[in-house]
Amino acid sequence: MASPTPAPVKKVPIHLQSAQNRLYIKRGHVVNHDGVQHADVYIEDGTVRYVGSGADFVVPGGCRTIDATGLLVIPGGIDPHTHFQLEFGGTVSVDDFYKGTKAAVAGGTTTIMDFVLPKKGESLLEAYDTWRSRADPMVVCDYGLHVGITWWSKSVREEMRTLCRERGVNSFKCFMAYKGLYQLNDSELYEVFETCKELGAVAMVHAENGDIIAKNVTKLLADGVTGPEGHELSRTEEVEAEATNRACVIAHQAGCPLYVVHVMSKAAGIEVARARRRYNCTGIFGETLAAALGTDGTHYHDKCWHHAAAHVLSPPLRPDPSTPEFLMKLLAQDDLQTTGSDNCTFNRNQKELGLKDFSKIPNGVNGVEDRMSVVWEKGVQTGLIDAQRFVAITSTNAAKIFNLYPRKGRIAPGSDADLVIWNPKAVRTISASTHHQACDFNIFEGMKCHGVPEFVIVRGRVCLENEHVRVAEGQGSFLETPVYPTFVYDALNGRVHSEEDADDKQARNGLQHLELHHKPGYDNDMHDPYPLPEKYIPGPALSVISGDSQVSTPHSILGHRPDGAKNMQESTFSISEELDKSEVRSCIRVRAPPGGKSSGFW
Repeated sequence: MASPTPAPVKKVPIHLQSAQNRLYIKRGHVVNHDGVQHADVYIEDGTVRYVGSGADFVVPGGCRTIDATGLLVIPGGIDPHTHFQLEFGGTVSVDDFYKGTKAAVAGGTTTIMDFVLPKKGESLLEAYDTWRSRADPMVVCDYGLHVGITWWSKSVREEMRTLCRERGVNSFKCFMAYKGLYQLNDSELYEVFETCKELGAVAMVHAENGDIIAKNVTKLLADGVTGPEGHELSRTEEVEAEATNRACVIAHQAGCPLYVVHVMSKAAGIEVARARRRYNCTGIFGETLAAALGTDGTHYHDKCWHHAAAHVLSPPLRPDPSTPEFLMKLLAQDDLQTTGSDNCTFNRNQKELGLKDFSKIPNGVNGVEDRMSVVWEKGVQTGLIDAQRFVAITSTNAAKIFNLYPRKGRIAPGSDADLVIWNPKAVRTISASTHHQACDFNIFEGMKCHGVPEFVIVRGRVCLENEHVRVAEGQGSFLETPVYPTFVYDALNGRVHSEEDADDKQARNGLQHLELHHKPGYDNDMHDPYPLPEKYIPGPALSVISGDSQVSTPHSILGHRPDGAKNMQESTFSISEELDKSEVRSCIRVRAPPGGKSSGFW
């Protein structure tokens, strides 16, 4: 009897084999979400072995040393939202798992989480196997998988159970949009959420009202609106906000934790904030995107069709140019917790599939490579957040929510050696001509970003150095995400420990239970039992350090601050401006389609 064929041996180039053994980083500022320390870091065989004073450590022989004087040493970024090699709208996204993860590493992201999206009627397990077969031979960094629930039946429920117990999946995404393709109704949502709760999983939701969108698309096309501007007109802020509120209510009724993906508007952000206050900041988590923080929906009206179409994604970018700052402030005060990229890239000829019908433009933009720099530029550089909060919203919070912490999202003995040596003073200009992604357009084109990765270390291997990326296909590994993440379920079940309270306080830069007030602006006089405060963002750049914060980030490591921006180390968080009614309403105004009537304020 012939012996079985041995499994193929993964070949790793010599430069990567030697880089993964021993590495010593000295004189850097090590930044975790809950503290900053001037420390050295020793790495061996892909794992952090020591973090502390160089005086207390003897560097072993045969060890490469990197001098990080004046630089930050931060956990590698975790992008919780990518779509590599995705079949959508009759075509396939151009960033595959090799090109996409290589671009991620180039920008300082060392872990990605992609989405398995079964076709309607397709087995979840078969779709999962398809994604693994695409990714495993190609990824250059570690990755995890969420699984989309694109249809519902008893067999889907059983396959969810198998995925949790045997395949390393703890998160399932539902769609309230894409009618006829992925959309579930409310009853199905409830059953999915119930199943997630039973399995100890995290439910995720794309929150837009798909029924209204379908009606609006038909009306707009009938009125002759065929260009990219029709995309945003068909799915305005109110459409996103209504679904966001509905999803939060359904999840709460089912007792299930909910992660709202890609919050793109002020109105939807407010709904997440209201739900978190309503439920004592447990069970509801919100993600926004680099795209929403770095640009806006005014591009949909660009005279160049291709330029406008290149910005199409769902939910869409919003035309209100103050939206990016508003969303960053929600991140600053922990109303939103994570930043993803929703990287799903299509080239010019692919976008042209919707040349005569905006509803056929493949949805998706870039972001996996530029996410870290955009968040630093729009958050830290403007004075809205500090380096610790940056680490929280680009890495640690995602690791906690999806049960990868402290293996990922932290620099500590025993953690994976996924690190970035970050130069907060360096400046780079984003461009499609220099990025590592396969797409021919970059939505952040021309943006100057302070904050650049000098070195990116993936499982102990130096993969970015002197702007050169050195990686090998398949050097990354699949990450199992165990069920019942402590960060999610302990709080949901009322088990919150004092140490975690302190940890979370520091993670939010000392911002706990902010007494914000915001008039919801409903047209009727129905009492809102959970109002946000009247004194609510937006406003000028704000400091986000409270007077009793223990943050000790040296001013020198935060880089240049533009004139007018506040130094977080010198002031306390305060929202003192009283918004007048017009300012409040401007953030939630519902714009009417051409020829239609506005529905006012919700």
